[in-house]
Amino acid sequence: MKLGLLFSGGKDSTYAAYLAKKKKHKINCLISIHSENKDSYMFHTPSIKQTKVQSNVMDIPLIIIKTKGIKEIELKDLEKAIKIAKEKYKIQGIVTGAVASVYQAARIQKICDKLELECFNPLWQKDQIELLEELIKAKFNIIITGVAAYPLNEKWLGRKIDTNFIKDVKNLKEKYKINPAGEGGEFESFVINCPLFKRKLKIIDKKITGEKNNWKMDLKVE
Repeated sequence: MKLGLLFSGGKDSTYAAYLAKKKKHKINCLISIHSENKDSYMFHTPSIKQTKVQSNVMDIPLIIIKTKGIKEIELKDLEKAIKIAKEKYKIQGIVTGAVASVYQAARIQKICDKLELECFNPLWQKDQIELLEELIKAKFNIIITGVAAYPLNEKWLGRKIDTNFIKDVKNLKEKYKINPAGEGGEFESFVINCPLFKRKLKIIDKKITGEKNNWKMDLKVE
C-alpha cells in the first residue's frame, strides 16, 4: 500500500516507517508539521526543521506545513497536509508513530476517515521498554533532544538511547512513574542514523535552551 508518514524526525515515527516497509508497504512521502507552539499537544518541536535533511538521506519527498500550534485548530493544518499528500503522492493511508496517546491517535483517525484513508499505528500499545530494546536491536542511533519532567535535566540532552539509557529509565519509571519511552511527553528524540538512512547524519551545530526540568536542544545536521 502507498502510505504517507507523519514524521517528526524522532524515534517513534521513524521506527513506524521501518516496520511499515518491512511489511512491504511503500512510503510515498513524509509529512512534517512545524508548530510555533513548543508545547503542542500534537506535534514534536525540537529540531523539527531537520526533517528535511532526514528526508534527503531516506530519499523520500517531504511535505512541510506550518501551524500556530493552537490546540484543536492545529488539526486543520494537519488535515491540509494529509490532503496534499493524497492528491500529490496518491497515498492510500497514513502511518503514525503513536504508542499510547489516545488524544493523538483519535484525532488522526478522524482525519483519515474524513479523507477516506487507512490509518496504521504499528507501535500502538507496544510495551515501552520492549520498544526501546527493539530500536537498539534494529540499529537505530537516537539521541534525546528535549526533556520535560522531574528529575530530568539538561544533562539528558544528547544522550544516546542504549542499554544504559534503558536501565536509567527503568529506574525512573519505578521511582517517579515516568514513561520509559517518553510517552507522557517526558522526553523527545531525534534519529541520527537507522537502516532507512543512506548515511549517518552529522551534527554541525546545536542550541540548548530551558530551565529546571524543561530543556530543549535544537540541532543542525548535515
